[in-house]
Amino acid sequence: MSTEIKEGSTAPDFNAARDGGGKFKLSSLKGKHVVLYFYPKDDTPGCTKESCEFAQFQQRFADRNAEIIGVSKDSIARHDKFKSKYSLPFTLVSDEDGAICEAYGVWQEKKNYGRTYMGISRSTFLIDEQGKVAKIWRKVRVTGHVEAVMNALDEI
Repeated sequence: MSTEIKEGSTAPDFNAARDGGGKFKLSSLKGKHVVLYFYPKDDTPGCTKESCEFAQFQQRFADRNAEIIGVSKDSIARHDKFKSKYSLPFTLVSDEDGAICEAYGVWQEKKNYGRTYMGISRSTFLIDEQGKVAKIWRKVRVTGHVEAVMNALDEI
């Protein structure tokens, strides 16, 4: 049962498997800004474009004390292939059981070509240094999104 996350609320913490093996704990980044982006599937056109744009601007985010974390339900093996293929310089978290997607309210009913199914709604959460959600983007359109996140980061 997920409660709706709102700007100003505490970001739900999680401890999950990450690319390259090992675990990633969100609260380990307290003191940094976090760009937590949820995307439907590794190595698909929109997800690849979004991930590569975040990668392209990774240094600009780092210069602003921000870490980028990508989350999908893909396995660690798929994340490792995706990360290697596109030289992604940030952490990819595997949410195979969907608990993180539930906590952030991004596991939603979707429609495509008349078919209804459950999937990840492309969403980004900008989390401040204290672990509070500063800004939320839901139903993200990839074009211009990374720039919008960068601009919002400059404002907090």
